[in-house]
Amino acid sequence: MKHALITGITGQDGSYLAELLLEKGYEVYGIWRRKANVDYGNIEHLKDKIHLIYADMTDPVSLITAMKISQADEVYNLAAQSFVASSWTTPLNTAETDALGVTNLLEAIRIVKPEAKFYQASTSEMFGLVQEMPQTEKTPFYPRSPYGVAKLYGHWITKNYRESYGLFACSGILFNHESERRGLEFVTRKISRAAARISLGLQDYVELGNLDSKRDWGHSKDYVRAMWLMLQQDMPDDYVIATNETRTVREFVETAFYLTNGTVIRWQGEGVDEVGVDKASGKVIVKINKEFFRPAEVDVLLGNPEKAEKQLGWKREIDFMELVHRMVENDLKIAKAELK
Repeated sequence: MKHALITGITGQDGSYLAELLLEKGYEVYGIWRRKANVDYGNIEHLKDKIHLIYADMTDPVSLITAMKISQADEVYNLAAQSFVASSWTTPLNTAETDALGVTNLLEAIRIVKPEAKFYQASTSEMFGLVQEMPQTEKTPFYPRSPYGVAKLYGHWITKNYRESYGLFACSGILFNHESERRGLEFVTRKISRAAARISLGLQDYVELGNLDSKRDWGHSKDYVRAMWLMLQQDMPDDYVIATNETRTVREFVETAFYLTNGTVIRWQGEGVDEVGVDKASGKVIVKINKEFFRPAEVDVLLGNPEKAEKQLGWKREIDFMELVHRMVENDLKIAKAELK
């Protein structure tokens, strides 16, 4: 039986990955931080099937202990300060976790079990001000946020440990991937939740930032499968995981509201004065708030997953419409429960 250690196990990706590994017969260990109130997050339904270890990405000793306890054959580093907007207000914390934390974990692996295979969660935000379309594994990086910069360090230190110490260390350059387990602070979940609550009269409108940002959106469940596939190869490498399709935030809004209850949005005004109006009722249901614009915008991200498709045999199974449908259906259930 293989042993796997997952950092960030209570998050969106961590929970889906834990489910996948359990299905494949792994003994699953997860790292989580000690809190005053125990919160299992997205792994509440898995807590009796996995082993949880208290540790922190900024504490090397705790990571060494976690490696000794788990004796992991595969280590998946999904822990991060992953909210881009917060990285401007907490840049040092973001760097300590998303950059130096990766080094801490790699050192723990090198010291305790150097034959273990390592997966690093890199991100399309490293491309930032994109240098070519679409982005591939060979596209130059140009991060536009403290988060993107920190993740770029994590990406390169992973490559460095692979080349310097011979570790089986891979990075998955994952483009935006969402799900019904996405945190409420992320724009996609903010939209799907608002669409559900507005349809039931629990909320009047939603405030958003740049509606014209373009993203390559997939579903987390597909993307964690790619993570696992990377560590089943004979040789370690880095892979872009994406859909090769781009949609605007505006399209996500329109799709979410339409799939919730058939609401059609009519857009009025320009710039920060633009609003989205329910075509049937005439009510304003979307407003622009300039506070939600980034100091340095990433206008478009579009990934080419050709390498992963050819070498890993990976294919996404959940398309954009199904992704949004799953998210709004889940948020409708939650919103309806509020009414009871």
